[in-house]
Amino acid sequence: MATQYDMSLRHGVDFDFRLDGQIAVVTGGLGGIAMATNTVLIGKGARVAVLYPRFEQDRVAAAIETLGAGHAAAFPCDVGDESDVAAAMEAAVAHFGDLHLLVNAAGTITLTAAEDITLEEWRRQIDVNLTGPFLCSKHFARHVFARGHRAKIINIASQAATVAIDKHCAYTSAKAGLIGMTKTLAKEWSRRGITVNTVSPTVVLTPMGAAAWDGEKGERMKDLIPVGRFAYTDEIAAAILFLASNGSDMINGADLMIDGGYTIY
Repeated sequence: MATQYDMSLRHGVDFDFRLDGQIAVVTGGLGGIAMATNTVLIGKGARVAVLYPRFEQDRVAAAIETLGAGHAAAFPCDVGDESDVAAAMEAAVAHFGDLHLLVNAAGTITLTAAEDITLEEWRRQIDVNLTGPFLCSKHFARHVFARGHRAKIINIASQAATVAIDKHCAYTSAKAGLIGMTKTLAKEWSRRGITVNTVSPTVVLTPMGAAAWDGEKGERMKDLIPVGRFAYTDEIAAAILFLASNGSDMINGADLMIDGGYTIY
């Protein structure tokens, strides 16, 4: 006897990727990927809690005005400090009333030969790029579990987590750890309503990325990327939007490579 299946069954994907009524926490302050993400999420109906490092304090008010004061609010946070993270998450909940999305976009990079990396430099890379996403995910998840609704976490990793790049030892270690952490959180938390994924960009044309890959070194890197260029911030934000939408509800523990084919080799 043939198996009967209703071909009209659908999950109910919103192909407009609307996020109306959702509250997103985006770390990374006024960084290029973070601000592009803030703009895209707000454009799709979300409101955004911007977690920023205190050294950006003088520029925060203007950034929030640009995003729209009714749509965004900013909270100072050192993502590597657990008490700071807990306080920032509580402040975001107090301001917006709930949390539904977390985008861990805070990052830092220094390019140093492995034998010359100081312990301070190593710890800074791990603190911001790995410990920070863990602490933010932990305190975000605790709130979501208490509320009992579904949520999503998107972590910004890197192509450097997958392939070796010179002078990236500390950064690669942190980002590879982030992908491993993401898979574990995805397994532990998905039955409790939270999916967790990463995106792994190539060099992105942010102030940090442009400075790190300026000149001849950058041109050599572009030659290794099949599409022949670096990524733009809106391309990363577009991937984040998809993972934040209900179109990605079946994606969990995945790493979306946005590298123009660099890791094909």
